[in-house]
Amino acid sequence: MGRIAFLTDRSPDLALPAILSLGLDIKVEPLAVDSVAHLAEIAPTAVIADAEENPEHAHRLLEAIVAERSGVPVLVLLSRSDLERFRWQDVAEEFVHSGCSVAELRLRLAMLTRRTGGGGDATIRLGPLSINTETYHVGVAGQVMDLTYKEFELLRFLVQRPSRVFTRSELLQQVWGYNFYGGTRTVDVHIRRLRAKLGSEHEGLIQTVRGVGYRVAEPGASSEP
Repeated sequence: MGRIAFLTDRSPDLALPAILSLGLDIKVEPLAVDSVAHLAEIAPTAVIADAEENPEHAHRLLEAIVAERSGVPVLVLLSRSDLERFRWQDVAEEFVHSGCSVAELRLRLAMLTRRTGGGGDATIRLGPLSINTETYHVGVAGQVMDLTYKEFELLRFLVQRPSRVFTRSELLQQVWGYNFYGGTRTVDVHIRRLRAKLGSEHEGLIQTVRGVGYRVAEPGASSEP
């Protein structure tokens, strides 16, 4: 599992002691509306929300995360007495109690990952971009991308070969197949659509190499070889 955003107003070792023994990349944020807005920058593969001290407030924040349609799975930290106070099933995919063992927390996170199609060998990443090759789930900075099949195949092909430059003809052959009779303009159209869906902040992940073709590269890399 990649980075986890832990929304809590307590020290992590007090809120969920077992999490410190998992060796995960944890980004701790306060249980506040501003933190929900920062999730796209953090780009977590999962969110843990501490609802033990103020379950009503936590539930409202989780509703805001759901409304953002980020697609990031949520594990909520609950007191046993609050299990039926709110409809947690509407805002989270899994729950845990603060006193859980390391083995239980590891198992619940693994179940969460499997259920939501994240993590594992099926997921490839490039900066803020994540692609699950089994579920066809694509996200950028925590936001779900709605791609057509060919857009997905083109993006996957490029991301699996970062920094390598491909001509339009090579992309036609590798992504569309040797029996495809369309012109190279097909590649340009799909690249343009992918950049539009990535948005202005992340469209630079797909770079044009003048006079050659296209490549993908980590954020900040030069657009010219």
